Amino acid sequence: MNHSLENKTRVISNRFLKIIILSLSGLIAFFALILPETFSQSSFLMEIGDVAPQDILAPYSLTYESEVLTEQARQEAANAVSPIYLPTDPSIGRRQVERLRTVLYYLTTIRQDSYASKEEKLEDINALEDIKFSEETKNRILEISDARWDAVESEATFVLEQIMRNTLRETDIYAAKANIASLIDFSFPQDQAAVVVELVEPFIVPNSLYSEEQTQEAENQARQSIEPVIRSFISGETLVRRGQIIREVDWEALRRYGLIQPNNRTQDIFGAGIFTLFLGMLVGLYFTYQRAHENYSVKAVLIIAGTFLVFLVAARFVIIDRTVLPYIFPIAAFGLTLYVIFNFEIAAFLSLILGVMTAYGMPRGFDLTIFYILPTIIGILALGKARRIAAFFGAGITIGLAGAAIILAYRLPDTYTDWIGIATLAGVSMLNGIGVAGLTLLLQYGFSQILGMTTALQLLDTSRPDHPLLQQILRNAPGSYQHSLQVANLAEQAAEAIGADSLLVRVGAIYHDCGKSRNPQFFIENQIQEELNPHDDIDPIISAQTIISHVTDGVELAKKNHLPNRIIDFIREHHGTMYTHYQYSQAIKEAENASDVDKSLFTYPGPRPQSRETALLMLADGTEARARSEVPQDEEELRSLIDVVFDFYERNGQLDDTNLTLKDLQTVKNSFFQTLMGTYHPRVKYPSLGKPEDEITQKIPEKAGQTSQT
Repeated sequence: MNHSLENKTRVISNRFLKIIILSLSGLIAFFALILPETFSQSSFLMEIGDVAPQDILAPYSLTYESEVLTEQARQEAANAVSPIYLPTDPSIGRRQVERLRTVLYYLTTIRQDSYASKEEKLEDINALEDIKFSEETKNRILEISDARWDAVESEATFVLEQIMRNTLRETDIYAAKANIASLIDFSFPQDQAAVVVELVEPFIVPNSLYSEEQTQEAENQARQSIEPVIRSFISGETLVRRGQIIREVDWEALRRYGLIQPNNRTQDIFGAGIFTLFLGMLVGLYFTYQRAHENYSVKAVLIIAGTFLVFLVAARFVIIDRTVLPYIFPIAAFGLTLYVIFNFEIAAFLSLILGVMTAYGMPRGFDLTIFYILPTIIGILALGKARRIAAFFGAGITIGLAGAAIILAYRLPDTYTDWIGIATLAGVSMLNGIGVAGLTLLLQYGFSQILGMTTALQLLDTSRPDHPLLQQILRNAPGSYQHSLQVANLAEQAAEAIGADSLLVRVGAIYHDCGKSRNPQFFIENQIQEELNPHDDIDPIISAQTIISHVTDGVELAKKNHLPNRIIDFIREHHGTMYTHYQYSQAIKEAENASDVDKSLFTYPGPRPQSRETALLMLADGTEARARSEVPQDEEELRSLIDVVFDFYERNGQLDDTNLTLKDLQTVKNSFFQTLMGTYHPRVKYPSLGKPEDEITQKIPEKAGQTSQT
């Protein structure tokens, strides 16, 4: 219970430390995005409206889309669009005529009211909301005869109908009202015509309404029809002259070149903060949902984050405001190193993040982003298993060629980059590839030493036949050496079958019994047949301790010969926490009481296998030893033997700390069977060498290719 609690506490503590490391890394990365421009000596502290203190020249050729000029052109196109009105709506005219008739009916009712005084009638007229008359017109309405009032009503209705039949927009209302008098019958007296004008005028309204939606759509179409305005500058061309007032379009050009620092960088800082936060969340999601944090120790996360920041900070300070340096900086070495030490997934993912952040805010930033990311991915794929130094330089050349191809793809359409410039950048890209290869070799060695991990180059160097420790095993314990080779072949094939590290398994298997070279005669594979077994004459405890000591002796020899820690794990774990069954049984037989025998004296120190690779070695070691002792005669016996070995280790919990699945175990069984079938196949019996020479000669095949099968 306490052990489980300690493990849980340790896991939580490690996770907390990793979160702190990633958070601090994000903060440092944020400053790496904003500080280089602040300290840049080639930038000027100016704002729009300031006066240029000197002539400012273009440091290199550049073509870009001018947002300022493009917006100006689009705004002019939108302003040129005429307002759009809806078609004439007859219902509006009918509604206005009907309103006029209602008012006329109301006035007629007031005129005919014989009980109301004039003052009361005037008050009733004033109560109208839709129309307001002058005092003179109100008096005329009340004083005019009924016959003339009928004529006024008819004329007012007729005039309004005539006006509302025309298309009237907001801009036409003033003219329409001014034209009322000309539409009144000339037979009307002037005073009555004035009444008609005042009656009609308030009811003239637009019957063709302004369509804001259609006008806005037309303006948008006009804006979209304008192509982006492209500005181009040739290297050395004057951007701004001394004494010139900085206009918005000039300020944009200076910003494109990174030659200007605004007085207020709040927007830049805020943008960099959002960008960093987004990428930080992306990294966090990767480590959380891919459970990548479980695959890397705190030290590994610290080293990865530190190296990432070194590359990012160095790149941001070195390549800013430079033309050639961005293409020679060996940023791909970071991705290749992670691939060699860890795996393709994290190498590709963090290379993507590094490339995007390095090129952020730079001139030709998109081109640089592609230049940093794609060659890195291609180089990783070209590196393959990274088992030869030549593979590193082959990957470097591939990176250089990929970078040159990207430069050609983006620079050839750019008419302002001459052939000399393109050739220079392509040549620099090739140098970049060679530099990446050399730097990766150095970094992968440093990573492996700090993290105690092994690389393919280290494993190949360790497994060479002339290695001092292998020579010691071969001289002192040739039987153990041969046994280790057979186990290595068995485990290597199984590792390839389940996708484990086959090279690591092979090298670990070769060295797993190196401790036997100190006391080789105590192990059966090194004993000469028909000679006495030294275990027969010694105490079972001493016998067991001698056998068990080959693990501790092996660890000591491995450290003395500077074997990688990962190889030492194979030596420690290949027997797990099993016990020497034969000696333990002998001790029980000799003891008066079986409970008096301390089983721990017969138990290997362990630990149990902690990885798929060391588990494969344990299974291969046990299977090969049992197969050698029992020599199965047919396929059924061989399969039964393999099943017994696997069941034995599973039953004793030796595979509990590995992530081998049932499918993996079945695949390993099949692999062992296929490999051992080639070792224990039936053999043809050779002729006896004791027969007369002529008889032997008669049995030799006539053709050299007809030798007996072995």
